[in-house]
Amino acid sequence: MFKLAKGRMSPWVVFGAVIFMVIQVIANLNLPSLTSDIVNNGVVNGDIDYIWKVGMKMIGFSLLTIIAAVCNVFLSSKASMKMGSRLRNDIYSKVINMSNDEYDQIETSSMITRTTNDVIQIQNVYIMMLRMMIMAPIMLIGASFLAYNKDHKLTLIFLVVLPILLLFMGILLVLAVPKFKAMQTKTDRLNRVFREGLTGVRVIRAFRQDQFEQDRFEDANQDFTKNAINVNVIMAFAFPVIQMIMSGTNVAIIWFGSKLIGAQAMQVGNLIAFMTYAAQILMSFMMLSMIFILIPRAQASAKRIQEIFDLQTTLKEETAPIEADNTPGGHQLVFEHVDYRYANAENKALVNVDFAAKSGQTVAIIGGTGSGKSSLVNLIPRFYDAETGSVSLDGSDVKKYVLEDLRSMVSFVPQKAVLFRGTLRDNLKFGKADATDDEIWHALEIAQAKDFVAENPDGLDQIVEQNGDNYSGGQRQRLTIARALVKQAAVYIFDDSFSALDFKTDAVLRQALQADEHMQQSIIVIVAERIATVADADTILVLDEGKVVGKGSHDELKETNEVYQEIISSQIKKGDEA
Repeated sequence: MFKLAKGRMSPWVVFGAVIFMVIQVIANLNLPSLTSDIVNNGVVNGDIDYIWKVGMKMIGFSLLTIIAAVCNVFLSSKASMKMGSRLRNDIYSKVINMSNDEYDQIETSSMITRTTNDVIQIQNVYIMMLRMMIMAPIMLIGASFLAYNKDHKLTLIFLVVLPILLLFMGILLVLAVPKFKAMQTKTDRLNRVFREGLTGVRVIRAFRQDQFEQDRFEDANQDFTKNAINVNVIMAFAFPVIQMIMSGTNVAIIWFGSKLIGAQAMQVGNLIAFMTYAAQILMSFMMLSMIFILIPRAQASAKRIQEIFDLQTTLKEETAPIEADNTPGGHQLVFEHVDYRYANAENKALVNVDFAAKSGQTVAIIGGTGSGKSSLVNLIPRFYDAETGSVSLDGSDVKKYVLEDLRSMVSFVPQKAVLFRGTLRDNLKFGKADATDDEIWHALEIAQAKDFVAENPDGLDQIVEQNGDNYSGGQRQRLTIARALVKQAAVYIFDDSFSALDFKTDAVLRQALQADEHMQQSIIVIVAERIATVADADTILVLDEGKVVGKGSHDELKETNEVYQEIISSQIKKGDEA
């Protein structure tokens, strides 16, 4: 937990919070003594002037306490919230720069919980630490010393009271801490089920699994609720029991104190001050105990966050990276004996992949589901790194480029069409912030999206809902293709991004790509399931179980490759034509 705060908390703000807390405690500790003086020297002697004089001191110390407390709360909150803000930024930065291998190790729902709920737990504990954990020991030591000075005989009461209080708080810790720790994993589960229900709502309705999903959510919700209730029930015992212990302590102090007063061994004012110091001592113990109950939950949260930072990236960058060249033409992409295996996977996803392509050429990749098509193209922008062999761009291994530079040379259209909430213009300028409207409309025209965009009165300023839900599947796919085309790149990758298009739109779009001047100077890599989509490619790679079992043109593979022939045969039976 302290490791996470290092470098994210201003030491000067923390120092200021500590100073104001010390001032607050010192002022608080002076009040009982002043009360004692008023009673002993003012009330008993009837000295009104003395009462006013000491009373004004009490008012001054009270004001000082209030001012110091306000400043401490402000600085503690500022330090903790700033730390939380920086921690969230660092987590997000880490996640954004993760390789896919790292990202696959932690569920999305858990990642969200760690970035929000877990950070809040740490923030809250740091606020309490800067308030109570500093206040409690200072007040405990100070109040104990001053109480002993008032009457050392009465302090023997604490030898009985404090062990009872410690025993009770120890039992509370044993019962509450495991349940506090369990809260985070149960929050993860609740978020995961809720998120799956939201993202899969159409599938749930289509298969009439509404009740099943409601029951699943209810189960997770009840599990979380039951644990939360148990924690609160346990903690509900704390304040009444502590109040009872404090009341019992006051009764004991008054009982024995009255005997001392009767024997003229103690003044009334000292008894009043002693009772106040006793309350401060017991409150200090209670504050420390409450912090020790909450710290384990915060430590569990800190451990979960640290797991994100401890993920070892496989995407190492060279100490002296080469510069990327994104000028049109003259580019070359080469795969040499590339093998790839997903993290913790038993079998390789790609085995001994070899091919080369240069500017102006189109490479198409086809094969059955799970044959490694997406795995192959993900190696080009280094979403993953090859296990053996090399992937080189313009004669240099992609590992030698700065990641940012490498990805500036690659424009990628993923399988799932992803749009972000905002305007269409913002979405299309995602890869090129300074793109002009002419460039955007040109990309939309190539992607066969110009017509339906122009039909909207708002044009490029039309609103895109979350995930692009206000567009059809085919429209979203064309818009993501247009977004990729706006970006000027050396390599364009279309990862099964024509699947939602009808055959006519698919054909017209590919013809527009081939006719575009910039695309003629770039390398195009197409992943597809349809023979019709890949037939015009210069080179077609046929993948089967991660291996390249065929390489050549459509006509060559049609005559010589058995796997390609089987794909053609299966699609002809469905009414497709090669």
